Amino acid sequence: MGKMVITIARSYGSGGRTMGKMLAKELGIKYYDRELLRLASDKSGINESLFGEADEKLKSTSLFRIAKKAYDGEPISADSDDFVSNDNLFRFQAKVIKELAEEEDCVIIGRCADYVLKDHPNVIRLYCYAPLTDCIERERKLSGLSEKEIIKKIQRIDKHRADYYKYYTGNEWNDARNYDLCLNTTSMSYEELIKVVKAYIAVFKKEGE
Repeated sequence: MGKMVITIARSYGSGGRTMGKMLAKELGIKYYDRELLRLASDKSGINESLFGEADEKLKSTSLFRIAKKAYDGEPISADSDDFVSNDNLFRFQAKVIKELAEEEDCVIIGRCADYVLKDHPNVIRLYCYAPLTDCIERERKLSGLSEKEIIKKIQRIDKHRADYYKYYTGNEWNDARNYDLCLNTTSMSYEELIKVVKAYIAVFKKEGE
């Protein structure tokens, strides 16, 4: 069996990032989140700040809300006028994700990694979610915002994640059919959730032998 990658998509406030870090530590493998932007910058020679700015630009354009399925493979060359376009920046991120999947076992958060690796044989795709009341409580502990402000923040970020996923993949971000395992992160503790994922990994590996 080749290298195994666990991708995690998560609703805001679900604790998916926390679980991802804990899972990577438990498995003794690397965890990738915003580090992907730095790696994509190193790969392309494009300033890392442009990768972060790309998401903000996409949020403000109506085109982002159209299911364009903009991801279409390898990055274009540096002599193209579209070399630093948002779509090409995403292609560089995708290239890094694919290379990581070939080189090492790891956990990857977001960035449509489940879709980018759809043809990779050793990927476990997780989706983490939680009831709104629990997401509100998690955010309250972190930000001190009012409940009304927190709800607006959750709705805004989840809408952006859904739009981002739809734009680049053509699929619905919170559709369970995109994932191998969907986890309600308040149904049990993080430690118990990790046990569930590890049990799934064991079966996955056995079937791949």
